[in-house]
Amino acid sequence: MMTGTTTNNMLSFLDPAKPQPWASFIEQIDRVAPHLDKLGYWLDTLKHPKRVLYVGIPIHRDDGTLAHFEGYRVHHNLSRGPGKGGVRFHPGVTMNEVMALSGWMTVKCAALNLPFGGAKGGVRVDPATLSHAELERLTRRYTSEIGILIGPNKDIPAPDVGTNEQTMAWMMDTYSVNQGATVSGVVTGKPISLGGSLGRREATGRGVFVTAREAGLRQGIAIKDARVVIQGFGNVGSVAAQCFVAAGARIVALQDASGSVANPAGIDVDAAIALVKAGGQLVEMPGVEVISGDDFWLAPSEYLIPAALQSQIDAALAEQLDTKIIVEGANGPTLPEADDVLAARGITVVPDVIANAGGVTVSYFEWVQDFSNLFWSEQEINDRLEKIMAAAFHAVADLAAERKVSLRTAAFIIACTRVLAARDRRGLYP
Repeated sequence: MMTGTTTNNMLSFLDPAKPQPWASFIEQIDRVAPHLDKLGYWLDTLKHPKRVLYVGIPIHRDDGTLAHFEGYRVHHNLSRGPGKGGVRFHPGVTMNEVMALSGWMTVKCAALNLPFGGAKGGVRVDPATLSHAELERLTRRYTSEIGILIGPNKDIPAPDVGTNEQTMAWMMDTYSVNQGATVSGVVTGKPISLGGSLGRREATGRGVFVTAREAGLRQGIAIKDARVVIQGFGNVGSVAAQCFVAAGARIVALQDASGSVANPAGIDVDAAIALVKAGGQLVEMPGVEVISGDDFWLAPSEYLIPAALQSQIDAALAEQLDTKIIVEGANGPTLPEADDVLAARGITVVPDVIANAGGVTVSYFEWVQDFSNLFWSEQEINDRLEKIMAAAFHAVADLAAERKVSLRTAAFIIACTRVLAARDRRGLYP
């Protein structure tokens, strides 16, 4: 097992030509330093993950051959509670990425005042290349390998890119079999039949919409008749799109792995969702124009929602965007230098650690329901989610106005203050 002191060695796994998410996280942490007063003494603890686990994952393929995959689980900070963070199955997963994602989870949970620390996991694999049976074998082996770290009071995984409620069901079952008893609270984002929460699947996209709406209210930009551009049409992007349309907005451009499409009069989101669920691609949709990736980013809008992967908006792209409010549905889609450009241009960025926190908030609700064996209605879930996310956004916006900093820096100030205050009170042992 490796610790944060080996960070420099971890970077050797990666392509030095690509932006490194962990470096972006560190830069965001550094920007908070002048605002922490005496708690700044502990700031360096946020620049080193508490623990990093690398696991090898051999599986038998359906054709009888042996395949080997690499997996990770990172605990960034556990000062405020057990680790919380998703598991990502994607061919681009790296140790550096998972470290950064775990750090953003620390900030996200603290910014929402949830009793969790930050964690994250991932396997470097393209799940589309595996059969259902192979995915199950991969998931169960990965779960067994990281079993030394996870548990309902230690670290609670959840779905992320390339994983879903079926993945969580396999993870819960594997952990439970190894423990000799059913442990429903070891993961969240489970099927309802296994102790999952109503509203969990839609929570991240719904939260993106709530924070977009609240940001618009503060700036006098109405959702009704607003033009919305969304990158990513998975669970987050599609649900956010539905929420925007229900509130009277127009989705004028969409992008997923198949390409980019546009319609200034508004894309039929329900038809797009039905097409994708049936195995089709956005670019095959009738009534839209297939556009280039460059044209997608340049499409005029009131709200731009990057809801795919990290490191999408660099400084050069930030100079060209024609939008008013960016709401980060993905983790880390905006590089720090792009933040500066966007701020200079007067474009508001609602940061990931607030905007996409709906998923972890309802995961918290699920965790609580599993412990109590008392389950809430979907309306109760949605009402609680909206109340928590709106309050968190306005607390961040108020501090940003008071300190004359960006929403991201304000969110980090609130979160880091909470985490480091806990670290200070707990002290160091031994």
